[in-house]
Amino acid sequence: MNLANKLTVARIFMVPFLILFIEISGFWASILALLVFVTASITDLLDGEIARRNNMITPLGIFLDPLADKLLISAAFICFVDISYLHIPAWMVIAIISREFLITGLRTIAVSKNVIIPADKAGKFKTTSQIVVIILILIILIIHETFFKFYGVTPEMLMTFDKGSYRMLALIMQKTPFWAVLVATILTIYSGFSYMWKHRELFK
Repeated sequence: MNLANKLTVARIFMVPFLILFIEISGFWASILALLVFVTASITDLLDGEIARRNNMITPLGIFLDPLADKLLISAAFICFVDISYLHIPAWMVIAIISREFLITGLRTIAVSKNVIIPADKAGKFKTTSQIVVIILILIILIIHETFFKFYGVTPEMLMTFDKGSYRMLALIMQKTPFWAVLVATILTIYSGFSYMWKHRELFK
């Protein structure tokens, strides 16, 4: 197994730790969740670059790399739905994951017809938006746990404070996850339809 594939496998092994730290919650667990996700995202950048630069592209890598990405992204969003104060509806996450199943099916059809479907700009932008949104939400979790750990207050309690800046921070913490995931969902759906339209001849 070459270096690029080892990095991809390492990213897959990070997924259970990401789930664990998000589910444990708490200040330090939230920080560890962010560190795990950022590290995994960096391996995503490195494995592809290393594979292309050193001619290490293999069938195993072609299979594992998108699988690792889907596991990492899906795990984070599914865990977020379980955190009530983030107010992230399940339908958004279902839409995001459904798109991945749809495109995986499309790629399977393409392979059966000896056609390679490369990643396009919409797909890359979709992935980038998802990573940015997950990092943003993990930071919000850390802020939430910071207030609770050191001051014993929640965003709901901050809303009752007299100082406007506290109420604004609470409002941002409550509303940002929903709107951020909504944007990622829209981009994800658009990317899925874009792939399907560009390669519609595969269904003939």
